[in-house]
Amino acid sequence: MTTTLYLMRHGETDGGDTKRYHGGIDIHLSDRGRQQIAEKGVVLTQHLAHGNPAKYLTYLRDVHGITASPEEPGTDAQGLSAVYCSNLARAWQSAEILAEPHGLSPVRRADLRERSFGLWEGMTFREINEKYPDDFSAWASNPLASSPLGGETTLEVRDRVIRVVDSILRGHTGQHVAIVAHGGVNRIILCHILGMPLENIFRIEQDYAALNIVEFWEKYPVLKLLNG
Repeated sequence: MTTTLYLMRHGETDGGDTKRYHGGIDIHLSDRGRQQIAEKGVVLTQHLAHGNPAKYLTYLRDVHGITASPEEPGTDAQGLSAVYCSNLARAWQSAEILAEPHGLSPVRRADLRERSFGLWEGMTFREINEKYPDDFSAWASNPLASSPLGGETTLEVRDRVIRVVDSILRGHTGQHVAIVAHGGVNRIILCHILGMPLENIFRIEQDYAALNIVEFWEKYPVLKLLNG
């Protein structure tokens, strides 16, 4: 039985052409951001219609001891079962666009919101580097050992985010489920799923409206698409 997670980042925000830490600032989608999500929603729908995770089951069974037979359907449900999102506007606006063709209403979860960047919130990367050069360099070099001044640590974000993601996946076993969150949040989720050290979160790119697809075979995760 396969559970499929469609993990997305929100679309472009107002003023999104400038690299800036918005964090908990409640900024809205731009018109371009809305279009990005609509286009990515078409890709998701196509995957729902044509994806066939069962064709990989023989390999997973032979190598990793998966117990289901290769003839067993990949999932119990073929349509999208639910859409969850951060409670920040840029995420829930994206989730509404994604969910509407499937007749769903997004479920907002506060624990999926972006990291608090403390004193850095609202500042551009250049502004932070000019005002706090040593702290910004330490953060960029090792985001596990260092944190934004006055903001959340990577471990604090991981604990709240993974708790809610695990709960969502348990509640939708054998189904297709979408989560719309943020770049930093998605990187932590992907590191957790792949067993990557959290020091390496910046090695994963998450563009606006990025689509990541992960299939869970009896809790064994397979990354099918990254930053699509």
